[in-house]
Amino acid sequence: MTVDDPSHAGRSHLESPGWWVYHGTGRASYDVPLNELLPPAPPWRSFRGGPLPAHDVPPEDDGEMERRLGSEFQVRDVDPHEVDMVNAALYLRRPLLVTGRPGTGKSSLAFRIARELRLGRVLRWPITSHTSLKRGLYTYDAIGRAFAAGTTQAVARWRRETGGGAPDPGEVADLVGQEPSIGEFVRLGPLGTAFMPTRLPRVLLIDELDKSEADMPNDLLSIFEDGEFTIPELERIRNREPEVTVFTDDPEATSTVSGGRVRCHAFPVIIITSNGERDFPPAFLRRCLRLETRPPNADQLAAIVASHLVGTNEEHRLRLVQEFMERSEKNGGLPADKLMEAVYLATSGAYRENDASWSRLVDSLWRQLTSVVP
Repeated sequence: MTVDDPSHAGRSHLESPGWWVYHGTGRASYDVPLNELLPPAPPWRSFRGGPLPAHDVPPEDDGEMERRLGSEFQVRDVDPHEVDMVNAALYLRRPLLVTGRPGTGKSSLAFRIARELRLGRVLRWPITSHTSLKRGLYTYDAIGRAFAAGTTQAVARWRRETGGGAPDPGEVADLVGQEPSIGEFVRLGPLGTAFMPTRLPRVLLIDELDKSEADMPNDLLSIFEDGEFTIPELERIRNREPEVTVFTDDPEATSTVSGGRVRCHAFPVIIITSNGERDFPPAFLRRCLRLETRPPNADQLAAIVASHLVGTNEEHRLRLVQEFMERSEKNGGLPADKLMEAVYLATSGAYRENDASWSRLVDSLWRQLTSVVP
């Protein structure tokens, strides 16, 4: 099958082009790691950060992947244009800016990529109007560290005041040596963790960037271009402590920062979502590939429902999918999660054919997304 126009509704199953490493199924299909499937990065997008960790395996998913995609794999129609753009982003080591209406699967794309390519836990960075670039990169608990240092001094003072006398220089050195390392007060954010050097890229979801302050897209340009950033608090002590172990955004995980600088080895797979509520500056758009998602068709909706609600009555499920499609078209588009909610209620016993209460319930669930109450 050939697809002449990616805007076509031609989303049926197709023969995968030979250059695709991601096929859009969401099903793990490779035993070979991604770094052996992809060709080398373009020279202008090649990164060689280090040191690489001894245990260089992506962290296991924390359950979010199953919550987003469901536990049961279902064959779904593939949008060839979407898969083309994901593969182009993988090859070029560029972020993918995904726009579209709410509920069209923008965020779940990151989880499908991570599952299919075995890239482990997705790093999630939800954006609000108060989100700052620095917090996405790392946080430093200066107060906590000062308190720990003050505790050491208080111990020496207490010993002096209780008759033990002033500690000798050797005892003071022992007390200072018991102070926690500065690394215990540094935690990388999701953005910073994504750029730690690893052989396989991490998947980073930057969710709803259009909610950020005006300067955020421009603030991201440097790290997208250079693949690295500095932690000044660690850079200042690099001669004394050239390598510092810090916490990361992964639960109970640590990593080593060398010389106060984080430099990626494999550029992360970055999915940036936007609901189209604002325009982004040209310099930012130039550093991203762009994809506009389209609402799922009936077959895709049925597959989504089946993957989350295994064993549901197929007749009722298909009937609800068709009714949802009609209502969505009438209301100018409805998010797919509203269909999921209706199917769940139907399979939980709320559904009775020709029941007026069910009709009222569906009307409330599938109301057009607006703040105006009719």
